[in-house]
Amino acid sequence: MKYPKETEIGLEKIEDVTSTNDYLSQLCKNNETKEFYTVWAERQTAGRGQRGNSWESEPGKNLTFSIVLYPTVLKARQQFYLSMLVSTAVVYALNNYTKGFSVKWPNDIYWNDKKIAGILIENELEGNYVMQSIVGIGLNVNQEIFHSSIPNPISLKQILGVEIDRKELFEKLLNTIIGGYLGLEEHSEKIMPSINKQYLKSLYRKNGYHLYRDAQGTFSAQYEDMDTDGHLYLRDEQGKIRRYAFKEVEYILDEPHE
Repeated sequence: MKYPKETEIGLEKIEDVTSTNDYLSQLCKNNETKEFYTVWAERQTAGRGQRGNSWESEPGKNLTFSIVLYPTVLKARQQFYLSMLVSTAVVYALNNYTKGFSVKWPNDIYWNDKKIAGILIENELEGNYVMQSIVGIGLNVNQEIFHSSIPNPISLKQILGVEIDRKELFEKLLNTIIGGYLGLEEHSEKIMPSINKQYLKSLYRKNGYHLYRDAQGTFSAQYEDMDTDGHLYLRDEQGKIRRYAFKEVEYILDEPHE
């Protein structure tokens, strides 16, 4: 879905920043920043990801940007819909290049078993509603060598073997994210089941048994269900259903192969 031409998209492109989310958050605090204002940085010195992780990005090779939204139709208990919408929008945009992309709960983007993108959404609540969301996206586009401790990074260039036009990809991402978001704003209750369905369809490792780790140790389980507030349900090999909030369980990526 494309957003309407009359939608005003403010864009600020900068060379260096600690974090696009932090930079945009400060802009919002200092003055009234219009919805969809986007900050694209060529280099982040302290890019942030989920679980407090850092995000490695070679300057001038990838996409690291943040966009501000004011999803005031969303109740606080519905905020995970925004995460589902954005993550599936990124998968949809990447599927224009090749297949094999999925969403690793809650919102990392994978190609097969390798991580190509991370999403960090920071919401501000007022009463029972979401008043502001800053959506940060780091996407590996043309980087070919990674030095961080992340065990399984990959870029679009490594997948396809060719240099990718970052501006074209950036526009595809914005089109898909904002188009889906405007649909949510206009038809929130009607479109939510569809957002949930698309998210589950795109979910990483939703079939079969896989290894996980929680506070009690390592175990094997299969995907069972998910709440619309983002809780993940896994069924272990003993048939026990385990329920997890964010950060309470992790995927073991280096599974042994027979």
